[in-house]
Amino acid sequence: MKNLLHPDLNFRLNGRLWVETDDDRFMGIGRLELLTQIQEQGSISKAAQQMGMSYKRAWNLVSSLNAQAAAPVVHTQTGGKRGGGAEVTPAGQQLIQEYRELQERFQAFMAAEAARLF
Repeated sequence: MKNLLHPDLNFRLNGRLWVETDDDRFMGIGRLELLTQIQEQGSISKAAQQMGMSYKRAWNLVSSLNAQAAAPVVHTQTGGKRGGGAEVTPAGQQLIQEYRELQERFQAFMAAEAARLF
């Protein structure tokens, strides 16, 4: 490929990694960030606010994750005297860890391929 690239331009490899079905995306970098924010904030609405995302969008993503996972990844508690909240379940924590590891392997692959190609 080196012979096909203009020598005066700086090329790089770029890519994103998603885990998906034929019908829906299950996990990607945005959902990873949402889960991480929920874990840190203890709230879907606060996580959405941190990300500049609407609450409805965040809720839909959490709902999609929970529906596709073997066990719920986020547990929600409705408001009351002490207010509502959300927490990432042990299954969600495992998903975060495994997706981060997958993302690290993907980035290592991309770096190795870039070194080989350029």
